[in-house]
Amino acid sequence: MEVRLNELDHLPEALLHCPAVELHRHLPGPTLVHLPGRRPRPLFVSVLLHGNEPVGLQALQHVLTRHGGQPLPRALSIFFGNVAAARHGQRRLDGQPDYNRIWPGGEHLDTPEAGVMRAVFDRMRERNVFASIDIHNNTGLNPHYACVNRLDPPFLQLATLFGRTVVYFLRPRGVQSMAFARLCPAVTLECGRPGEAHGVEHAAEYLDACLHLSRIPDHPVAPHDIDLFHTVAQVKVREDVTFSFGEPGADVVFEPDIDHFNFRELPAGTVLGEVREGLGTGLLAFDEDGREVTDRYFTVESGQLTLTRTAMPSMLTRDERVVRQDCLCYLMERLDP
Repeated sequence: MEVRLNELDHLPEALLHCPAVELHRHLPGPTLVHLPGRRPRPLFVSVLLHGNEPVGLQALQHVLTRHGGQPLPRALSIFFGNVAAARHGQRRLDGQPDYNRIWPGGEHLDTPEAGVMRAVFDRMRERNVFASIDIHNNTGLNPHYACVNRLDPPFLQLATLFGRTVVYFLRPRGVQSMAFARLCPAVTLECGRPGEAHGVEHAAEYLDACLHLSRIPDHPVAPHDIDLFHTVAQVKVREDVTFSFGEPGADVVFEPDIDHFNFRELPAGTVLGEVREGLGTGLLAFDEDGREVTDRYFTVESGQLTLTRTAMPSMLTRDERVVRQDCLCYLMERLDP
């Protein structure tokens, strides 16, 4: 099926109310919508880059309904991403690339979908974008937090407007916020699990606050106003290894409530699961330069998968499809702001 960018200068009325799974009835595919506002430099918001993460769409619906057709404080450009996957409530469909790994600067840019992301990037550069916000849910137990790809004060100011927990990362490549960081202050919001009302409310309040900003402060964030973490490794389960969460019989049997470890500093020796003999750890960990660093963080002792050093996981998930399509988790260390 052909994938191309659809661009509109108005928001179809039905989009104010329809759920993500019905979006395909009103949009033919990835769509960029431009809405006017009193300040002309647009705020850019991307939603549904992962089709099973509806919080961005729901938050925008709250904000736009609240304004009731009145002029917005600032122009707003909205990118509706993986409409096809949203129809089925999936992160991405089989055969599709991950819509948040194919933006300019990434490693997988030879697909029609990557061409769409390049077109969105170029269009927003032409429009002199004010700031960029990419909105996500996640599948494990995580606090709400913002991510940045640069540590410049305007990026951290934009992030702490969402909350004091901020994650700085340089991998994976090809994410939306990393591409737009070349144009303007850019953040990714992680708003908890799908279906949680607080995530929608929090994202909506944040979007409304950003629409009302006349400028983004460029002075440093006060150290007592931020908890800053640096992602040092991405952890995947090897493709040749089976795994489960508490169910016996798999090559790797992770702790059944492993997602409770998210955003907790775990000491060396923490047990994450059990591994069948002869498989090694069953994991692959990569640092932010793409080098394999599995042995730096994991070992197997008496059949138990354990940490070799203190680490703080994020995005640990018990969703097996997400683990296969993306990763098991990320590992972080605390940064002094």
